[in-house]
Amino acid sequence: MLQIHDTFKMKHFNKGYILSLFFILPVTFLHGQSSEMIKIEKLPFNSRQYSEIAAVIVPDGILFCSDRRVSGVVNNKTFDGDRVYSMFFAEREDTMKWGNAKIYSRDLQSLFTQGPFCFSPDRRQLYYTSDIERGSNAFNSDFDNRSGIFIAERTAGGWSAPRAFEYNDPLWNVGHPCISGDGRYLFFSSDMPGGYGGSDLYMCRREDDKWSEPENLGDEINSSYSELYPYYGPDGVLYFASDRDGGYGGLDLYRSTINNESWSQPALLPQPINSIADDFSLFKERYGESGFFASNRDRSDDIYMYTSLLIRKSECNELVYDNFCWEFIEENSMKFDSIPFEYEWDFGDGTTLESELARAEHCFEEPGTYLVKLNVIDMITGEIQYNETSYLLEIEQTEQAFISVPDTCYAGETISLDASKTYLPGWDISEYYWNFDDGTGGRGMNINKTYSVEGIFNVQLIVSSYPDDEGNISETCVAKNIVVRGR
Repeated sequence: MLQIHDTFKMKHFNKGYILSLFFILPVTFLHGQSSEMIKIEKLPFNSRQYSEIAAVIVPDGILFCSDRRVSGVVNNKTFDGDRVYSMFFAEREDTMKWGNAKIYSRDLQSLFTQGPFCFSPDRRQLYYTSDIERGSNAFNSDFDNRSGIFIAERTAGGWSAPRAFEYNDPLWNVGHPCISGDGRYLFFSSDMPGGYGGSDLYMCRREDDKWSEPENLGDEINSSYSELYPYYGPDGVLYFASDRDGGYGGLDLYRSTINNESWSQPALLPQPINSIADDFSLFKERYGESGFFASNRDRSDDIYMYTSLLIRKSECNELVYDNFCWEFIEENSMKFDSIPFEYEWDFGDGTTLESELARAEHCFEEPGTYLVKLNVIDMITGEIQYNETSYLLEIEQTEQAFISVPDTCYAGETISLDASKTYLPGWDISEYYWNFDDGTGGRGMNINKTYSVEGIFNVQLIVSSYPDDEGNISETCVAKNIVVRGR
């Protein structure tokens, strides 16, 4: 069976419902934690004694699931004593200020759980997880109800009565729907037969206004444990929760990308999004700098907002590789092409070259000012014309931040990134800042990095100066692609 009781973090196996009365208790709040690169904050509409999960951002606020009371004195419970989840809404008043939570729609309210959920791209349809059996059997304490996906249509006055997803089945669980932004794919979790473990992630394709047969996402994504809460973000990345080995503990959040119908090896999201507690149901805002997830790191399931403190420039300079190699030609030699000469080149850096040609190539090891001289020797008379020609050559290094790193590496391999060849004359550099294009970053002239998944990553190096006497700070950015291959 799908691990809804322990892993889904929602009590979907409802065996029947009773009503209970209780007293209203005060609510306390916990301010968020922070790290060097990611800031998280527990949102103020979380309740102390109930659970809040599966946030979805809408234009004027946030929707989420909670098992809190639906009125001042009444709370729906199953025969197991579990509260039923309903959909709530909190208005967003500004960036970090939220209004009080209230029931999202009375049309959707029932004795059965609603959520997790998602909207179709045009927001005309609502897909949500609920109990398959809604008849008299659902109220039999001996009946083992299953979860399925239900679809409600937006009407002029609210929402229609729900219809069942065509692939629901009373023998197994289906839930946690997510529709891609283009409406072409529906992701969900299920413990249907033929999977790899407790519950797997599946995908349906939109074909002729219908959903195709579910496709298991394969062993690149699924494991012998449970994979839950799929979310296909605006960045084209699939996020999900899993209790597989190798995480921080409990449920952890992972990400994977698809290339040519093949999913990359899932990578753990960094702390403090993940923790030793259960962390799940991630939702990203449109531009990806912030998002929401649920965690029980503070007694009950609560919704947290994360904000990336990573710096990512919209534009960076291309890395320039200086070429200190030059070609020298003695043009006057054409006048004496009938006379045999030997040419002795002195490049001014301690190296010389004797040649029968009035042409030479030389690579200097570093920028600088070099006096290049040419002696011409008459091979018949032996006469030497010293300094037949000379040229003062000034070789300048490109003023830029510089990244020294291999062009390619393997997933799981630790590589070194070096900014010591940065050349910014006149700068009093205060910081070297790295963005690795995988949601992580770092600081320092030299830094080690391990990519956990394959792909092409556009690394940015941002160099900043200390303020000058007038308080002005200089900043520059350079970028380089690194190809990470699978082993």
